[in-house]
This record gives sequence, structure tokens and C-alpha cells, in this order.
Amino acid sequence: MTNTKTAFLLLSFLLISACEQREAQHSFSEATFIKRSIPYMHYDVPTELILTKYETVQPNEWGERTTGVQTHFETTEKEIALTFDACGGPHGSNVDRELIRFLQKEQIPSTLFINSRWIEKNTKLFQQLATNPLFQIENHGTHHQPLSVNGKSAWGISGTASVKEVIAEVKENQEKIENLTGSKSTLFRSGTAYYDEVAVQIAKDLGIQIVNYTILGDAGATFTSGQVKNALITAKPGDIALLHINQPKSGTSEGVKQAVPILHEKGFTFVQLHNQNLQ
Repeated sequence: MTNTKTAFLLLSFLLISACEQREAQHSFSEATFIKRSIPYMHYDVPTELILTKYETVQPNEWGERTTGVQTHFETTEKEIALTFDACGGPHGSNVDRELIRFLQKEQIPSTLFINSRWIEKNTKLFQQLATNPLFQIENHGTHHQPLSVNGKSAWGISGTASVKEVIAEVKENQEKIENLTGSKSTLFRSGTAYYDEVAVQIAKDLGIQIVNYTILGDAGATFTSGQVKNALITAKPGDIALLHINQPKSGTSEGVKQAVPILHEKGFTFVQLHNQNLQ
């Protein structure tokens, strides 16, 4: 792409943004206010501009805590967030129905990060969860890959290998969720929760926040119920717990059941991640 074309795209993008800002000054509907109060939702940068912007940028970081990854939220209350991944794939498309029943019975608001492959295997249940206000539906990727611009791997899983693949891993499942629910997810957690800082910035340009955790709740659904309980009861205000809702044979469900009454006794309440000040 020529420098002239790149400059034209950038100028067009800035002009569109300026128009949106002027429009906002004259429109104060509740819907407009809510949309513009959510971080990173002002606009999506055109894909072609993102490809140009990052095609030669090389990352320097790799891991779960790279620059730009959100791990907790700011609060003055005794609040924590339980988040559950549904990973999909040959060994990840099951459903922990006992855990879902418990969350519903105890009225525990939760945030579910759901992978495209899990949605395909459990479409009816996914739509039921999406209509239940207890559950905030967010994006766990299209192919459950670590988010990388150069193909780095984590836990034996190959990551996305280019800027184009990063965009596809994020956007394809976001669009699937929107088509099925009518709502656009704005939070993302990758398969393995690994990223480089360039991929995180690409997601931000797409209007998406990367969310990881402060509490490793079940270690990829490998913890015993006692380990899950012990992890959760260490919670501090603003913590985000990472758990799984797709492994019914794991200790996750029983561990959550044991931990919730203890956390209630400590004065904690549970919140979803939307409208939280993520840090």
C-alpha cells in the first residue's frame, strides 16, 4: 500500500471520528450515553488501516500479563467477579450443568467467555444463557488460540501467526455472538490467556479489551474441589477469578459451591465485568 493511500485512510478515519464526536455533543439519549461511557467502544479502526499499522511491528512481550491486559477492576466495595471459560474443541465442548444450576439457584452474576467451537456444539444452551441476565456473554476466540502476531505458542497450542489472524481470531467469534444474541461483545480472553503486546493493541483498536485474571480459580479445570475453594476464598475486592464451565468431571463446580458461602460470610458480592473500571 502506498504512503498516499495510508494517509488517506488515516485522514478518513480521523474525519469519521470527529463527526461522531460532534454528533455526540448534540445527542444525549440514554443509549448514546451508555455506549460512549464504555471504554474502547467509540469506533472500530478499519481493518485495512490496522493491517498497515502493524504489519512490520515486532512484539517484545509474551505472557498473561503483557502491557494492556486487564486483570482486575477498581472498586470501593467488597466485590469480585467470577468468570468462566468455555473452550470448545474435541475435549472442551462439554457442559458443567451442575455448575450452571448452582449459579442460577444462588443468583450469582457471572461473566462467560465462550469460544466459537463451544457455541457450535451447544447453540441452544448458548442462546438460553445469553438471555439470562445472570450471565454476561463475552468472547473466548474463534479457534482458542493464543493471541500473537508471529505464531508464538503457549501450553502446546500454536498462536495466531499474523496481524490478519489476530483480527480473525477476535472478530469472527465476536460476529457469531452478535448474530446469535443481538449484542456485541467487547471483552476478550484468548485460548491459554497468552498474548503479545502488539496483539493486545490490535484488539484495543478493534474496540475490544483483553481481560485475564487475578485469581487462578481452577488451573484449566485441573484443580481439585478443595484447591478451587482455597483459591477463591483468598479473594480481595476487585479480583477477577478464572474458572471453566465446560469440564463437568473437574473439581470446579464443587469448589465454587464450597467457596461461595464463605465469600458471602466475608461480605463479598459478585458482579459481572460490564461497566467495571478494568485495570
